[in-house]
Amino acid sequence: MPDAPSPLALNADLHCHSVVSDGTLTPEELAARAAGNGVQLWALTDHDEVGGQHRAAAAAHAQGMRYLTGVEISVTFCEQTVHIVGLGFDADDAAMTQGLYDTRGGRGKRAQEMAEQLARVGIHGAYEGALKFVGNPELISRTHFARFLVERGHCRDTSEVFRKYLTEGKPGYVPHRWATLKDAVHWIRGAGGMAVIAHPGRYAFSANEEYALFTEFKGHGGEGVEVVTGSHSPAEFIEYADKAREYGLAASRGSDFHSPDESHCDLGRLPPLPNGLQPVWELLADRIR
Repeated sequence: MPDAPSPLALNADLHCHSVVSDGTLTPEELAARAAGNGVQLWALTDHDEVGGQHRAAAAAHAQGMRYLTGVEISVTFCEQTVHIVGLGFDADDAAMTQGLYDTRGGRGKRAQEMAEQLARVGIHGAYEGALKFVGNPELISRTHFARFLVERGHCRDTSEVFRKYLTEGKPGYVPHRWATLKDAVHWIRGAGGMAVIAHPGRYAFSANEEYALFTEFKGHGGEGVEVVTGSHSPAEFIEYADKAREYGLAASRGSDFHSPDESHCDLGRLPPLPNGLQPVWELLADRIR
């Protein structure tokens, strides 16, 4: 008999966004795209919002895919925004739903301040313009402002917008204090799920700060880290595979897909996890639907 395929080879995409947060496709459109690209196990991980979960699960099953519930929670850590992905939780858990609602609460005021800063450099109507790209007004974000600035011709693409306007020290950047690392991990675990550090290669941490992130995350009960993700380079796949082994964390894989026109990587188009890792989906086998 032929050997069973390695669980590392499973085409799992456990990080992407729909119009429920800052993506441009509906959960149903994402499911169809994922299935068309050969995804076998899928999770929708909208920012600070689980309102699309039941739609996503139904769409996944209609496309013949297995599904894990998902969310990406914004956290303030060492004065930076860090994202924690939750997988395999109860999407109707009251404590998580309330915590996410509270986290979303500051986005509207922040968006108004961003628009005021942009107006000072001659870009008017940014708040109203950004709202045109928002599926859920509670989740207005920098990405929506970036799409407006591209539409108006201020920049060629959203990457240029972030370089010129929406990062620290530039007009339009307004920091926001999100949930704590402890909050995010405890909401996820309390709802029966697994907490995963999202795209760790994106954070501009010193070695000591990254050590603090990983050790505190694990101390709160975090169990996984994204190793293969759309914003990691091949060298970072190796680096964070080593981190997963060092800290005894399971490894996750996800494109962080937002839009066909904006994303680094399409759904389901990532390489497999490196050898010698435990995939998160092995630990979540009883929560896959």
